[in-house]
Amino acid sequence: MHLDVQDLRNFYYRSMLGRAAQKAVRDKVVALWSPERCKGQTVAGFGFAVPLLRPYLKPARRVIGMMPAPQGVMPWPIGMKNVSTLVEDTIWPLENGVVDRLVLMHGLETSENPAFLLDECYRVLGPGGRALFVVPNRAGLWARSDKTPFGYGRPYSAGQLEAQLKTYGFNVERHLSALYQPPSSKRFWLKTGNFWERAGMQLPVVMAGGVLMVEVSKQIPAPKRPGLAQRVRQPLKVLEGMGQPVVEPAGRLSVTAERHPK
Repeated sequence: MHLDVQDLRNFYYRSMLGRAAQKAVRDKVVALWSPERCKGQTVAGFGFAVPLLRPYLKPARRVIGMMPAPQGVMPWPIGMKNVSTLVEDTIWPLENGVVDRLVLMHGLETSENPAFLLDECYRVLGPGGRALFVVPNRAGLWARSDKTPFGYGRPYSAGQLEAQLKTYGFNVERHLSALYQPPSSKRFWLKTGNFWERAGMQLPVVMAGGVLMVEVSKQIPAPKRPGLAQRVRQPLKVLEGMGQPVVEPAGRLSVTAERHPK
């Protein structure tokens, strides 16, 4: 079940904890996908991924914020030309292979049709394109608290998420983790958030991170013609029926083929 867009907006833009979470996750995204490297590309987000897309507004050729219908939509970014749109989980208003970078946050774990959603992700992603899935970590503290959006939906382990993505044809490139600080609004945890994020980088992904971030790529396999190998292994018969050289009376070898009787 998707959360309401008003609750998501209030958390990420009107609460100290939400702003800290936004910064921690976005810093990891920017470190992974430098905005300069995305210059001239199409960057899209699904779920409530718009807090992660702001660094790409200027360098990218196009930025699209897709919000699922059960969640609702809000205009974004504020004070600029709107780039957000309302979509169905399984029907996105995009052509095949037009997206270079795709980010999902609060989209996969709350979707009632994850299989169709992943099919749609694969469809719109271009050959060699990259997608980043941000989901609650089953072993983390954030998935156990319903005071944040990461406490809703189906949390994942790293192995579960990677296995599911491979099933739908994605190649797993790398995985990260974020939100090592506890999901608390107390001043101490908020002021020391940067310290916990740096310290968390030294820990295994499954131990403490509140969210998992798995980057995948789309590679198009080379087309295979069924039965081609078997046909190639068969001997060629294009020369069957050709006559054999004959010796002429003068003793010279004739390269003229014998004619077959009618």
